[in-house]
Amino acid sequence: MSAVRTLVVWCPDWPVTAAGRDAGCPPDAALAVLDRGRVLACSQAARHQGVRRGLRIREAQSRCPGLTVLAYDPAVDARAFEPVVVAVEALAPGVEIIRPGMCALAARGPSRYFGGEQAFAQALREHLGQAGFQCVIGIADGPFAAEQAARLAERAGEPELAFPPGESARCLASLPIDTLDRPDLVDLLRRLGIRTLGEFAALPARSVLGRFGSDGVAAHRLAGGRDSRNLATRRPPPELATEVAFEPPVDRVDHVAFAIRGAADQLVAGLAERDLVCTCLRVETESERDEPAGRQWRHPRWFSAADVVDRVRWQLQGTRTDSGGPAQELTSGVVRIRLVPDEVAATGAYQDGLWGDQAPDERIHRTFTRVQSMLGHDAVVTAVLSGGRAAAERVTWVAWGDEPTPARPTVPPWTGHLPPPAPSTVFPSPEPVDVLDPAGRAVAVGERGEMSGDCQTLARPGGQVAAQPIVGWAGPWPVDERWWDPDAARRYARFQVACADGSAFVLLHEAGRWWIEASYD
Repeated sequence: MSAVRTLVVWCPDWPVTAAGRDAGCPPDAALAVLDRGRVLACSQAARHQGVRRGLRIREAQSRCPGLTVLAYDPAVDARAFEPVVVAVEALAPGVEIIRPGMCALAARGPSRYFGGEQAFAQALREHLGQAGFQCVIGIADGPFAAEQAARLAERAGEPELAFPPGESARCLASLPIDTLDRPDLVDLLRRLGIRTLGEFAALPARSVLGRFGSDGVAAHRLAGGRDSRNLATRRPPPELATEVAFEPPVDRVDHVAFAIRGAADQLVAGLAERDLVCTCLRVETESERDEPAGRQWRHPRWFSAADVVDRVRWQLQGTRTDSGGPAQELTSGVVRIRLVPDEVAATGAYQDGLWGDQAPDERIHRTFTRVQSMLGHDAVVTAVLSGGRAAAERVTWVAWGDEPTPARPTVPPWTGHLPPPAPSTVFPSPEPVDVLDPAGRAVAVGERGEMSGDCQTLARPGGQVAAQPIVGWAGPWPVDERWWDPDAARRYARFQVACADGSAFVLLHEAGRWWIEASYD
């Protein structure tokens, strides 16, 4: 199979670019992105002061005292790269995302349209530059060779570099063997005295297969510029959003709701044609005062046309009406409403099961969502089981309709967690209490868990509640959390006590004070 001329678009230092944009840092700032305590990528300004990839954070900061350190987040990388891919697709469809910061596409069709590969590369760079993205372009026979062409162009300070057709092997021959990015294979080849891609490509293919296996053969083909795989291109996502413009502006909620019904039907029908349903809808409104407003709405199952109309009505009543006037009168006329399905799923994923559906009753959901529209999104919450050591950490409050995602995963073994049975009541915030020994003195707990006396009496401050004799207690169980982070570090000791009246509590001793965290019924 003949090699396919491939164009690679590379945005150098993309982790730094994405993290800097997400954090709002200026483009010329000295930035470094950290992954597991080491520099994963750094900006040009940081490199000028000696920061390099692989350095530990303290050494990087010693070289560049004004270095801004950001944490590496793959989700930010991928999310920030989507506008780049969309901009490339505006000129040529069929883009393969190699990784965030680098994508590839076939060069043949676009180069014919633009009058050559160099002309297409220049037009693409100008288009991305207008969108605010700087890139380097490489063109060669296959994605691997095109990526190396882009890297060579960046080292030479050139905007693009094209390997001549059929000469990728010659252009790759002088590159070091670690360009293959296969650590185990590269280490073995170095011990065998092979230092460049050309030396590896010169080996007989049969000998490579017998010594290094199928993975070695694939690397051998790359070293010889014979990467002839097809691009794993993606289809541009279909435009699912629906927009309604009002001329003249509409100043009543019921009139807007009536006018939006057709758009809601069109949205739901368009999704159904693609065998999709909307589970998260964004409603964007714009008034004649040029006041844009948007809000996300979630549904436990999927949105019907009536659900879409209800959300538009509720959003307008909650944000555009005057509390002193009629409930249907808007403070300013609405000129445009845009319905955007933020999250969609296949229809089959939300069909009723054999024994019915496990989603909440539709009437309950509509009631809670209506309350949210009046009081705010976080006014109605539901409890989700979470991971953690303390009782209060085992509950995550999630706004109604949002994904029930716990703040901490439940899978890891939380060493030092409260053993079962779980307490029946967990206080929103710990209540202060005094624990006294037989002599009436407050019981103290040292850093190593040593106690100044036995737990004899449980007394509430202020004397409003009579002191209760303690008939049984267990502990202490010391907990030392996040000692490496001064802002989040926490050290305390946990106790379980039973009182003479039959009550039982979970107590914490922290910073010299006693607290009631939870109670057992």
